[in-house]
Amino acid sequence: MKLLVATIISWIALMVPLAAVAQSGHVAHHSATTATSAQSAGTNGIIKKVDKAAGTVTITHEPLSNLGMPAMTMTFLVKDRAWIAGMKEGAKIRFVAEEMKGELTVVAVEQGQ
Repeated sequence: MKLLVATIISWIALMVPLAAVAQSGHVAHHSATTATSAQSAGTNGIIKKVDKAAGTVTITHEPLSNLGMPAMTMTFLVKDRAWIAGMKEGAKIRFVAEEMKGELTVVAVEQGQ
């Protein structure tokens, strides 16, 4: 019985730190991906219109290589509606757009590029 209890305690002692390391690495990966995605895979654009009610932004942009699209002006959904508060017409941005649930969506954005 003592051996069983000691084995269980040892197992728990090993698993808790491993779970913490795995979780911290997972969170760090997503934070790094979000922070750098607009820089590494982003496209330059200028905001033409912000529609807070619809959660959309119209952007005149350079080619979107990840979507195979030429330079043009088009309207995108915004992944995080909180970003809309910081978007202003005429602002230069660097952004990443992806197709999400059949809609072209801004998934990362940096102001003032």
